[in-house]
Amino acid sequence: MPEVVFMGPAGRIEGRYQPAKQKGAPIAIVLHPHPQFGGTMNNQIVYNLYYDFVNRGFSVLRFNFRGVGRSQGAFDHGQGELSDAAAALDWVQSINPDARACWIAGVSFGAWIGMQLLMRRPEIEGFISIAAMANRYDFSFLAPCPSSGLFVHGSEDRVAPVKDVVSVIEKVKTQKGVKLEHAVIEGANHFFDGKVDELMGAVGQYLDKRLGTNDEEAA
Repeated sequence: MPEVVFMGPAGRIEGRYQPAKQKGAPIAIVLHPHPQFGGTMNNQIVYNLYYDFVNRGFSVLRFNFRGVGRSQGAFDHGQGELSDAAAALDWVQSINPDARACWIAGVSFGAWIGMQLLMRRPEIEGFISIAAMANRYDFSFLAPCPSSGLFVHGSEDRVAPVKDVVSVIEKVKTQKGVKLEHAVIEGANHFFDGKVDELMGAVGQYLDKRLGTNDEEAA
């Protein structure tokens, strides 16, 4: 799991990058929760998502937003963090010029940033948004949502209640052929304490459906 440093708009950004063995493999970027509430690229869910994509043959990057860990800069309430995510995608694409596809995955605050990046980068063909804070952040920019993806929430999430996400999904208009799916993990809170395995099971099921199983990928 090589440590990497690349330049972002606010200076150096630190990350972890795992290149795929196959040439032309798809890219995935994983975005961490809120920097001011302890969110880092080493968050347990971010870590699990990272390796889920690695195991499916993706070239995968996770990184610290500005002001987190050894990434330079200071928290910028989302605007700067979106620029960081765009710089991260640029960097991964620069070393994977033959990549045939790109996915984005985000947790909580990272889900909000990821969905904004999705709207700006047509090459992103799939997303995983976990514990999206639809009650705190405006998701009306998804008009229409250009790519299919999965929203996952905990039934006991008090930070970002399920009903707010369901409301967003129902309001979002999609382009033809785009499908938004929603999974609820029973008994899980915003941090999926004690429920990370169930969460990753739901994510894995969705990725199996979209990408084929790991066995097929290896065949």
